[in-house]
Amino acid sequence: MSLTLAEARTRAALLSDVSYRLHLDLTDRETFGVRAEVSFACAQPGAGTFLELADAREVLVDGLPATSYDGRRIALDDLGPTNVVTVEARVPYVTDGDGMHTFTDPADGETYVSAYVGMDICHRVFPCFDQNDLKAPVSMTVTAPEGWTVLGNGRVVRQEGGSWEFATTPPIPLPMFVVCAGPWHSRTWEHAGLPFGWHARASLAGQLDRDLTELRTVTEACFDHYATTFAEPYAFDSYDQAFVPGQNWGALETPGCVTYRDEILPVGTPTDGERRRRATVIAHEMAHMWFGDLATMTWWEDTWLQESFADYMGFRVADEAAGFHGNFVDFSIGRKVNAYVADERRSTHPIAPLAEEVPDVDAALNNFDAISYAKGNSALRQLVTWLGDDDFRAGVDGYFARHRFGNTTLADFVAALDAATDRDVTAWVESWLRTTGFDTIRAIRDPDGVTLTREGSRPHRFSVVTYDETLAPSEVRLVDLGAEPVRLPAAAVVVPNAGGETFARLRLDELSWEVLAGDLASVPDDSTRAIVWSTAFDMVRCGDLRPEEFLGLLTRHLPRERRVGIVEGVLAWSLGTLVPRHLAPDEVADAVAQVAAACETGLASEPDRPVAVSLTLGLARTTPDPVLLQRWLLDRRTHTGMPVEPDLRWTAIHRLAALGEIGVDEITDERLSDGTITGVLGAATALAALPTPDAKAVTWEKLTAEPVLSNREFTATAAGFWNAEQTALVHPYVEPYLSELLALAATRGQAFSHLVARAFPAVPLLDEHVTALEHALAGEVPTVLRRGWEDTLDDLLAARGR
Repeated sequence: MSLTLAEARTRAALLSDVSYRLHLDLTDRETFGVRAEVSFACAQPGAGTFLELADAREVLVDGLPATSYDGRRIALDDLGPTNVVTVEARVPYVTDGDGMHTFTDPADGETYVSAYVGMDICHRVFPCFDQNDLKAPVSMTVTAPEGWTVLGNGRVVRQEGGSWEFATTPPIPLPMFVVCAGPWHSRTWEHAGLPFGWHARASLAGQLDRDLTELRTVTEACFDHYATTFAEPYAFDSYDQAFVPGQNWGALETPGCVTYRDEILPVGTPTDGERRRRATVIAHEMAHMWFGDLATMTWWEDTWLQESFADYMGFRVADEAAGFHGNFVDFSIGRKVNAYVADERRSTHPIAPLAEEVPDVDAALNNFDAISYAKGNSALRQLVTWLGDDDFRAGVDGYFARHRFGNTTLADFVAALDAATDRDVTAWVESWLRTTGFDTIRAIRDPDGVTLTREGSRPHRFSVVTYDETLAPSEVRLVDLGAEPVRLPAAAVVVPNAGGETFARLRLDELSWEVLAGDLASVPDDSTRAIVWSTAFDMVRCGDLRPEEFLGLLTRHLPRERRVGIVEGVLAWSLGTLVPRHLAPDEVADAVAQVAAACETGLASEPDRPVAVSLTLGLARTTPDPVLLQRWLLDRRTHTGMPVEPDLRWTAIHRLAALGEIGVDEITDERLSDGTITGVLGAATALAALPTPDAKAVTWEKLTAEPVLSNREFTATAAGFWNAEQTALVHPYVEPYLSELLALAATRGQAFSHLVARAFPAVPLLDEHVTALEHALAGEVPTVLRRGWEDTLDDLLAARGR
């Protein structure tokens, strides 16, 4: 039963002055106890409403058995002007991340229980009015096993043994509630008059201490930057951050205690790319303290008011404040590429749709996508370029001042910008935020110069870089492109949108493309190279560049690429999109070997360490040479002298398993020598990759068994199972995937539907498989899974020119 827009509007009009007093008992291992005292006013005495509480047992309402509880909602009738309802219940723990998640660490046997909730999950933890526009202060006490640390939205005001009491929060949206409990390894300090902390599982104590200096530096730099960027100060009483197991999101911006999936605190030394992405996520989640926690969207059509802004600010602030320069270069070749693809699917939607276009929370969950994040980020970057930074900041300050601890809509933000500028913000918003799709910027060359034209209707402001015959930059200019073409003087190479300031498809003139395709790696500007690479991805998608031509670009230019983010982006797209979606089964082995050869050639040139790490991981994923990998494992160093840390080791083991060069016994021995969750998941992937019918049958039984694997184990197992070089082995499982996992998703809820959608066969498929997918979608499919499958179907059809 998904909360609808109509229900949320009715309840918000009826209720006000909501507050919660909670007690959670986390001492039992099967279920946890909750006691919630919910206070609220009612505008229409005598009316009725409902609290949400999912899958609870032994439910009491005001001390009596809850006869009005249907397993999801508690009916509340004949309300007075003011009301206090007390609910007590026992609620089961979960292992899929949607509720009070429990995890036992294989490294040391320690248990952790945490609620990192997000949209439509809070009622899986305690009875509540689970919607954004009934923000409420929360008071909480927790009973936990002695020796545990408990974290929450407010700072700890009392702790005696296993009893914890937290300060009452300011009004917060219920999807941003958090509690994290377990024997955390904690490092705390004070900054700007507030308590700060980083926390991780006890088995990751060494990794947290290893990275603490950088984590603290990034945190403080971002916090100080926001303190000077926004007129409104940070609104909460503490700033904890925790690396937690089983988190479904990359991170959650829960005020006072931000949670991150603990994979971003890797067991081995983090790569430069991992460090950059982590800093960007830290900046992203901190931006939410203002965009989302201080001023909160009223309903989910305005997801962009939170996610687009945080995505934009995360990339910008990690660059400007935390020292990860050129961050938008990596954005251009990564997340932005995904947004272009998403914007051509049937599921595309305006960045800011109408409320009625998001009728319930299931539909809303589907809008947490590349449109709301990466396209929204791109649109905001274009807005700042078009509006000017000073006016943008003045509008933002007015927005926060007017809506502090309140709820907002697009109209509220537009009004704040209108008050700060004389430009026509409303027209810009209608053009950029209320429509779908994107324009094409096309460069057309004639003997006297180059003309830029726009195919579409949006205004664009972006930089154009020109280069001479040696690929030395000759001019950079900012241009405004609308209905009228822009004329540029002749140059050997002309690259529009070279800084990535706008969101539009790019098509270069033939001479510019020819020069760049021949010597792209010699272009000195990172952003220009990223834009050209991403244009090449799009040309393959559109059928304007053949896969073998793209592999030629990769062979020529990847070995000479010097920015690690571009290396990672090219490898990720080549192996994650080109191979499974644009090649026939009999073309895969040669393509993968070409990628391996490019990585090996790049390593032979002795690149800087960050690039060498990325190329080494790429080689481990693709090499056809098992002796090379076996030598790495034996020597614990690669042939270039790089240490074989856990991530690289398990990547090599996975590849050896896929090649059939190691078996169950060797993988099990490796698992036993690595007692961490990294080892558990690495072994799951490797076992699933073994290239025999028996191994695939065993793996399929694991994927479809009840009880279902934990969210992490399911994902790791599916990743090994679907191997693009093993189509003969896995093609027989495509139709069972569409039926058996559909049946499980229908009973397991949103989180598992997401897992199933992400586990779609990542292999070249035959037309008969596409037909089977179309047939499955003609039947009953849960909303979240339907969105994932329809997106995949659109990608498959696009790759076939349909």
